[in-house]
Amino acid sequence: MHLKRFKTLWGHDDSLAQAIDQVKEAGFDGIEAPVPEESREAQSFGATLSENKLLWVQEICTAGSYVPRRDASIEEHLKDFEAKLLRAGETGLRPEFVNVMGGCDAWPIDDSVRFFSEAQNIADRLDIPVSFETHRGRSFFSPWNTVAILEKLPEIDITCDFSHWAVVCERLPHIEWDCIERAAQQARHIHSRVGYDQGPQVPHPAAPEYAEALASHQACWEAVWQSQAERGLKVSTMTPEFGTDGYLHLLPFTKAPIADLWSLNRWIGEEELAHFERWQSSNATTSKIA
Repeated sequence: MHLKRFKTLWGHDDSLAQAIDQVKEAGFDGIEAPVPEESREAQSFGATLSENKLLWVQEICTAGSYVPRRDASIEEHLKDFEAKLLRAGETGLRPEFVNVMGGCDAWPIDDSVRFFSEAQNIADRLDIPVSFETHRGRSFFSPWNTVAILEKLPEIDITCDFSHWAVVCERLPHIEWDCIERAAQQARHIHSRVGYDQGPQVPHPAAPEYAEALASHQACWEAVWQSQAERGLKVSTMTPEFGTDGYLHLLPFTKAPIADLWSLNRWIGEEELAHFERWQSSNATTSKIA
């Protein structure tokens, strides 16, 4: 199995050209981002990625931004979902898949099941692969809701961002190991941000005081890789997703960031490539012994 890594444009305040330079310098495979708002920008975005031979993961939020509008109906979420899937055509690119922040945390389980089922039907009709993300504010906001929904929808793919579960549950994600293993069975994609029991993003994943949090998430990512290998996947995908907007720790009064955002994501990207290779090597050795 091969690991492909994507740079998020969340928190990237410079040009697309600079983002592409960073992708190439770090050895990443592509970019994860929504379709730009203006059609001309969307066309330019697609042309630039194509010229640079980079892959693209499209990002979609239904009925709002990262947190949905509380009063939005299932029908509104589905209508927005389909419209945003179709907008990919403006780029001239076909995404590797679409990462979807969908549904609402306040919905009953049955409403979430209906939403994901109908959304998957839309994606199948349009022949666009989709992966639904575990995210606060959304239907997959907690381990237990996620498992309850997946039990009824074993055909859908999910993106695992376990940092959200860390803060929602106020404990490191590996503690809910049965839920991690169940989610891994349907995992397509990983967002590799490291959360801790009081927040979705540690100040720096290399800091020794957060070694336990890093190890917890790495164990969970290994569960995803193991499941993907057992399902015969040839490629695993990962987006290092340390972000801004209240995630990046700031100094009081000056609001100066305590770390450079790209350096955080580059570090986790490099660390997880090395981790993935160690994990594969260990699996190969274990197989030979067995």
